[in-house]
Amino acid sequence: MNLKKAVITAAGKNQRTLPLQSLVDRDGSTKTALAIILEEALAAGIEEIGLVIHPGDQAAFAAAAGSHASRLTFLEQSEPLGYGHAVGCARAFTGSSPFLLLVGDHLYVSTESRGCARQLVETAKAENAAVSAVQATHESKLPYYGAIGGRRVAGRERLYEITDVLEKPTPTTAEQHLIIPGLRAGHYLCFFGMHVLTPVVMEVLADLLATSDGKSVHLSTALSKLAKKERYLAAELGGRRYDIGAKYGLLTAQLALGLAGKDRDEVLTGIVELLANR
Repeated sequence: MNLKKAVITAAGKNQRTLPLQSLVDRDGSTKTALAIILEEALAAGIEEIGLVIHPGDQAAFAAAAGSHASRLTFLEQSEPLGYGHAVGCARAFTGSSPFLLLVGDHLYVSTESRGCARQLVETAKAENAAVSAVQATHESKLPYYGAIGGRRVAGRERLYEITDVLEKPTPTTAEQHLIIPGLRAGHYLCFFGMHVLTPVVMEVLADLLATSDGKSVHLSTALSKLAKKERYLAAELGGRRYDIGAKYGLLTAQLALGLAGKDRDEVLTGIVELLANR
């Protein structure tokens, strides 16, 4: 699998300004969330990045990308027709190539020497298959994520063969369709906001969009169909996702970056002082 392209979606109504927010990264440098995401992709061996944006946002995103702006191809999503539509806007960019897919409102903190995206890319290359990153998530968070059903790959502790994908299922639906032996009770494997996908996904999305009659198209619908067409895996990575669009999400992501970086002791001291003064 020759994986050199990535797509980052950042056109959603409630998502557009989030990648432009500034944080202090693990190295102590102030960067935009977009720059941190771009560095995550580049560290995974990606060379070309398609950024799906709302029309008119190019200048702001180019500025937020800083020195990485030259790597970007800007792709406009002219209508807000869902995440699947946003990904489909990159079809000409990805062409016949597999691609890494990231979202512009998630940051990732690895617990390994390799970044999360690199872990996923290396898994996809080793397995020569589409792979979605997943994270065991409590059922109370199901309204925020797509989730998968499947079975463990024999001899592989954190790798799963996907049989079903559901978009934001209810706990009852998840219990009926998405139980995976070995997970803690009340937990399901939900998407991490990071995928390696094949060109087949773009074909499926094109078919869905052609028959959508102007309605939103979910990527989860396309991924569910992908599982019926080819080998499709899920991998638990060494790391955590942080949705900066969630309530206190930006704060939580900043704390996670700080505690994983060179200023960990300073951050811990600040937290202790804050708690002591309550």
